Amino acid sequence: MVAQTAISSREAEVLSLVGEHLSNAEIGARLFISVRTVETHVSSLLRKLGASDRRGLAQLAAEWSRAGRGGVATLGLPAPVSSFVGRERERAALTDAVRQHRQVSAVGAGGVGKTRLALAVAEAAAGDFADGVWFVDLVPVTDPAMVGAAVAFAVGIGEQPGRGMDDSVVAALADRHALLVLDNCEHVRDGVAPLLERLLAGCPRLKVLTTSRARLMVPFERVHPVVPLSLGSDGNSDAVALFLDRAAAVGWPLAAEQRGQVAEICRELDGMALAIELAAARLPALGLDGLADVLSDQLRLLTGGARVDDRHRSVRAMLDWSHALLETADRMLLRRIAVFVAPFTVDAARQVAGFGPLDAAAVVDGLARLTEQSLLTATPSPGGTRYRTLETIRQYGVEQLAAAGELDDIRYRHLGWCVTIAATLAEDTGQDTGVWRTGFDAAADDIRAALGWATDRPQHRSEAYDLALALAQLTFTRNLVGEAQQRYEQAASLAAEAFSARSALRYAAAAAGCRMHGDDMFRLLRAAAAVARGAGDTAGAARDLATAAATCYRFAGTFSRPPAPGEAARLLAEARELAGDDTAARAAVALAECGVLSDADGPGTGGPDTAEPTAIALAERAVELATRTNDPLILSAALDALTAVQCWAGETAAAARTARRRVEVLAPVPMTPAGAHEWVSALSEAAETCVGVGDLAGARRWGGQLRDLPLLAERGDFATSRLLVADALTGNFDDVLANSGRFRDAWQRTGSRHAPDLATAAAAVAMVHGLRGDAAARRQWLAIVDKLDTEAAQKAGYRAVFDAVVQLHHGQADQALASLQVEPAEIDEQVIWMWRDWYLALRAEATALTADPDAHGRIAAARTIVSGNPVAGALLDRAESLLEGNRDGLLAAAASFDAAGCRYQAARTLVLAGG
Repeated sequence: MVAQTAISSREAEVLSLVGEHLSNAEIGARLFISVRTVETHVSSLLRKLGASDRRGLAQLAAEWSRAGRGGVATLGLPAPVSSFVGRERERAALTDAVRQHRQVSAVGAGGVGKTRLALAVAEAAAGDFADGVWFVDLVPVTDPAMVGAAVAFAVGIGEQPGRGMDDSVVAALADRHALLVLDNCEHVRDGVAPLLERLLAGCPRLKVLTTSRARLMVPFERVHPVVPLSLGSDGNSDAVALFLDRAAAVGWPLAAEQRGQVAEICRELDGMALAIELAAARLPALGLDGLADVLSDQLRLLTGGARVDDRHRSVRAMLDWSHALLETADRMLLRRIAVFVAPFTVDAARQVAGFGPLDAAAVVDGLARLTEQSLLTATPSPGGTRYRTLETIRQYGVEQLAAAGELDDIRYRHLGWCVTIAATLAEDTGQDTGVWRTGFDAAADDIRAALGWATDRPQHRSEAYDLALALAQLTFTRNLVGEAQQRYEQAASLAAEAFSARSALRYAAAAAGCRMHGDDMFRLLRAAAAVARGAGDTAGAARDLATAAATCYRFAGTFSRPPAPGEAARLLAEARELAGDDTAARAAVALAECGVLSDADGPGTGGPDTAEPTAIALAERAVELATRTNDPLILSAALDALTAVQCWAGETAAAARTARRRVEVLAPVPMTPAGAHEWVSALSEAAETCVGVGDLAGARRWGGQLRDLPLLAERGDFATSRLLVADALTGNFDDVLANSGRFRDAWQRTGSRHAPDLATAAAAVAMVHGLRGDAAARRQWLAIVDKLDTEAAQKAGYRAVFDAVVQLHHGQADQALASLQVEPAEIDEQVIWMWRDWYLALRAEATALTADPDAHGRIAAARTIVSGNPVAGALLDRAESLLEGNRDGLLAAAASFDAAGCRYQAARTLVLAGG
């Protein structure tokens, strides 16, 4: 946690600006430092503070700011607005239970004081947990399925592509030694219980403290009853102490001789903390004598003497009494604002509650009065003061709304406010500022609650559709991609027109693609095709069917269960029949034909099974048709197919040109789900192909953009993978080591999964450690390579190149030559294509340094292949100069390396030249 970790003053400044959701460029401009320096500070903060990503840092920054940047250990806990009084014995017992047991449930009636006790215990136990204490308020959560998302938000965890939100939470907390406090679980027990079971099973060092009105009935649960405050006849009880403290807080200190009267009032209230606080708030209006008289009569009337068996009745009695003492306008306001499930602003209250007979001024004055009487709490926030109703009081207000026959009317006004605020936020998402994010985070739970209410009411179907669509867009931009997919599917089910339903399903499919869930992409595209076909849109159906078929090979690695053999070919055949003369449909069919050429090998084989000319011709036809559509996303997909075929055919330079064109095509495309999905693929492909042709500047540019994509915030391993390779080959070793921590941590959070597409990055990090002479670190990273890529044949290209660079650096030319002894023609094209130029040039140098008699021949043969690759060409120049003892040639080669941006090889060449 921040307070317990030493961070520099500059890091503190960077952390604060990350909390404002500024980009690295904006932070650099604000602090007058370079973007690279900002990146270094952010990487350091991620490592020091244990945050999983930038969102986690922003959450920490917000908590740090609220804590006044002091030495508060309980950074993840909300700051109480009043002091904690009494319960010393209960606090000690619950603290001890938390230390001894994995999961403890503080169970008691509403208003008994569970939340305040849990906060006090969490603060007391914070020092026992190296990774912190996190508080999750579940009051705003109305859907049990969103419990995991609430935990993720509180802890600063985002959804990892390829995992659901609950899986992401478990993975992120797997090795954390932390305490998680889940408050107010009773209304979402169906969501809390399964998540708790997974957390307890998958996070052995995590402990959980919950508060609830009932047991959660999960394994390992240790129930700790929370009883009312102690009541004593001598006036020294905890209940009396609380009353006196709150009385002093409202400017009404009581004398010692009045303790007996206070004790009697507390006994009437059964020691219920909420009831005592509400009563104390009435002292300025009634005085102690008036309070005792009115309270005694009112409670006797309302409870009929049955309070001891049902402690909660005293709270209801207190609420009934407090409600009865309010002015008519304040009673109306209290019940109207009960529809807000999260803290709300004055403006929000005016819009929802400010109608006859309440005007805007009455709302503002009423909020102040309700706050003075402890029926509301007011807290400062970046957007101004926000008001919040305790859950017990909010539920009471909803009951009063129903009793007054106003519930549906107020919920409809609340729905209208949510539709308006969601639309406004959606318009602001294009601006790269933190303003809309703060607004969304504040309104999200109310939007979800309003959507849940409207969905079940046919008369509000239109508003529910609009709200679901806006929420989908907002959650996607907020990087809550799993929820975005869910909301797009929900919007499709609410759409009144087939066109709207199909559009929402296609967005849902793209969101599934961003999550690396190929199965869902395939399902949703077929669903979109069915909707289009049912509406008579045969061309639209053809496009969706063909896109589904293409998904089987474009994104084969994201399927958990590949479609049945022949399924993709069947969809393609159906799409051909429906396409007609529609250009977009024909382009989609042509794209699918690039990969789904027959049923022989089945779908998902990853590449065409025809001769090179036929495959290239098919891909070029797909590009030609896609160009006619003027749709950059369709063209991007076609260019992806062409790049793949060119790589397979060994046309490295052509593949690089096509990949660069693809990035240029996508330049104006916004970060919608479909756009983001293509961007990830395009940037990754462009960075890889640039390495293949020796364009290190391009590889670093595209790799840096890939690293900074918000969509990959939770996949630091994939996000940094291409930049790590480019920086390692360039010679930016400090940057490699800085980013390698993010790579390794993210990969470990995924469960250290097998991922061959990441192995090259790990091998690049191992190479850097080898060049620096850190043999132990090199062995560790080579072990990671072996876990990522278990097939030796798949490592033949990049592993040989990186090993040879290290061996040549240390003067082990014989070993380097042995690493590169296999002829490139004998290695699978998909393995060697990107590394062919590097492989041949390094092998030529190894033959020169070992005085191999075939050195001149190998250098000459290599030149015909690596033509156009500036780095490989410089390697061959250096090899030839070494063979001939030509110092001037070495200096010229060093200059060539420098011009190509290959700093390490330039420096090594100067050393070989005697510099």
